[in-house]
Amino acid sequence: MILILVLWSIIFILVSVMLTLSIIINKKMMIDREKSSPFECGFDPQNSSRMPFSMRFFIITLIFLIFDVEIALLLPMNILSINFTVGVSIILFVIILLVGVLYEWKEGALSWIK
Repeated sequence: MILILVLWSIIFILVSVMLTLSIIINKKMMIDREKSSPFECGFDPQNSSRMPFSMRFFIITLIFLIFDVEIALLLPMNILSINFTVGVSIILFVIILLVGVLYEWKEGALSWIK
């Protein structure tokens, strides 16, 4: 019983020393609210959520989601046995996506400099 008590006290002392050392040698400043916030996107979470947002970020997000869904739809098609119908549907799907990318490129949604 005494051995268990001694072991627990040693563990408690070690944990306390490690926590104290980590607080002392921590490089983060309490003043730096932006780095300590969970979202490092440049918005202050305490302010209003109705701040203006750049449409370029929104469009890039939509383009990413479209091509993410494209991968999710193309992978099962490739796993199936490749026959004429599956091959034509894959080619048609890729052509539609290629036309969409070319349209976005022509409209300037993919360029950051205007």
